[in-house]
Amino acid sequence: MRGADAALTDLAVNVRAGTPPEWLKARIAASLDGLAAYPDGRAAREAVAARHGLPAGRVLLTAGAAEAFVLLARALPTRRPVVVHPQFTEPESALRDAGHTVERVVLDERDGFRLTPGAVPEDADLVVIGNPTNPTSVLHPADALAELARPGRTLVVDEAFMDAVPGERESLAGRTDVPGLVVLRSLTKTWGLAGLRIGYVLAEPDTVTALERVQPLWPVSSPALVAAEACCTPSALAEAAYAADRMAADRAHLADRLAELAEVRVCGPAAGSFLLIRLPGAAAIRTRLRELGFAVRRGDTFPGLGPDWLRLAVRDPATTDRFVIALAKAVAESAD
Repeated sequence: MRGADAALTDLAVNVRAGTPPEWLKARIAASLDGLAAYPDGRAAREAVAARHGLPAGRVLLTAGAAEAFVLLARALPTRRPVVVHPQFTEPESALRDAGHTVERVVLDERDGFRLTPGAVPEDADLVVIGNPTNPTSVLHPADALAELARPGRTLVVDEAFMDAVPGERESLAGRTDVPGLVVLRSLTKTWGLAGLRIGYVLAEPDTVTALERVQPLWPVSSPALVAAEACCTPSALAEAAYAADRMAADRAHLADRLAELAEVRVCGPAAGSFLLIRLPGAAAIRTRLRELGFAVRRGDTFPGLGPDWLRLAVRDPATTDRFVIALAKAVAESAD
């Protein structure tokens, strides 16, 4: 965090703490010697393709996964786009900014925010869903998502947090048998590269070509391309896998500690690097937590949620223990 918020312990942003690692910073720093040349994304594209067992023609590198939402909104002639909520709000914003009328499928808390068969209109020609979903941390079964595919439909699965899931179970990233599938990935969460902007699209070659046509020239900088290539090496993938296992353990610790507070309901089972919680008076408690040194993410900006929801990034057990003490204090004060 920056400015006046720099002293806060940040549980609002879902970037892994302690990143980027030193070896990655060194690779990025070394790339600065080549800044006089225009970016060449061929090596990074090949690396991403190899990482997922795909041909390079099915890969498009982007300035963060968020850029891909803008490209999709501009490039695809959709008539009835549907966004499954609660989820990251940028896909819907990009579609609306491009002049599309967007329909929402809002998943129900009573179903654990899980996808209900038949919830998506049959004639929707563009469907956007997150997996695992931000902010609910729900991991939908890959087969259930694949069943959303239809002739003439583009199925966009935002897997920005999938590398935080041990084994990346339920990922569709390497699938070529799902018609109209578009998978979005981000390297900013696990590797701490939100300021560098690097992500990618995995899709059928014709879709990649259509997106590339509306993409600005040289959209991904040379340092970001170097980072993409570096994060696809076997050693980097092993490090990410280890981090995912640690994340799962730390998330379980956070859930266990939150369970000690009767007023707090944890949305689960969770699979992402964050937890969604519900508690009465969350807005006032969020303000009090800031006074106690912790920043958490409000939930009411996500369609389908209201003022009683907060999203918490997973941190190490010591940070979690300090946070739960502060949360218990804020909850107790709100009851007085």
